[in-house]
Amino acid sequence: MTEQKSTVAPVPDHLHTQAEAFYLPTGDDTFESTEATASPWDESLQHGGPPAALLARAIENLRPDTAMPITRITADFLGGIPQGMIRTEARTVRPGKRVELVEASLWADGRLVVTATAWRIRATPESTRAHWRPYPVPPVPAEGPLAFFAGVSPSWGYGRAIDWRFVEGGYDQPGPARVWARVRIPLVAGEATSPTQRLLVVADSTNGLSSELAFSEWLFIPPTLTATIERAPSGDWTLLDARSTIGPHGIGLAQGVMYDEHGICATIAQPLLVAPR
Repeated sequence: MTEQKSTVAPVPDHLHTQAEAFYLPTGDDTFESTEATASPWDESLQHGGPPAALLARAIENLRPDTAMPITRITADFLGGIPQGMIRTEARTVRPGKRVELVEASLWADGRLVVTATAWRIRATPESTRAHWRPYPVPPVPAEGPLAFFAGVSPSWGYGRAIDWRFVEGGYDQPGPARVWARVRIPLVAGEATSPTQRLLVVADSTNGLSSELAFSEWLFIPPTLTATIERAPSGDWTLLDARSTIGPHGIGLAQGVMYDEHGICATIAQPLLVAPR
């Protein structure tokens, strides 16, 4: 097989600066998006990761309790998410002391653009420690030159807001990928970003990082994202092991497993609409 040389321009050093945060708060549950949320294909729209994380924030803040983590969250994208002013809401659907179901919504320009449901399960510290096994993971590679998708500007805000360290694959290489990722900036300016929020900022990249066909010729549209979380990652780095498959009828599936330095944290699933451009 003839080796294919990359035609993707690396990100210049002067563009590695980034926005203050993904969102600037303008009220208790209202925000202004920044360039760090930008979709790689249309800068007037947002990448799905930051909005999914913002809904996780709304769910966590509805009843703050670190012993009641989100263990499954599904974010449904009802259309393009425009840049600008947005608002979140959350409510408890099924309250409980040990298990509860919460739903959240994100509004932009008076339009509902993302909904989410999440199960929270009460953790019992150390109760199953004897049955937990760490999982070996590769070390975080040294920082090197970064190149985004072909045709995507080197100034892409979301791409620059995350420190990507590929173990296998790359933005300019189709097929499965394994990449360590560290979110460089807060989700909301002036706030600490929870581990689950950081996980979700990265999780929606499962599809893009593992595309099997050229983005210049094919569309891969994930209308939803499901993250099933065994435990929130410890530390700033998460490893995403991503791969996609394409079925015979224009539907695909992107799947990911996310790790921290101790082992598995979560699984990711995204169904895909696959069609020629």
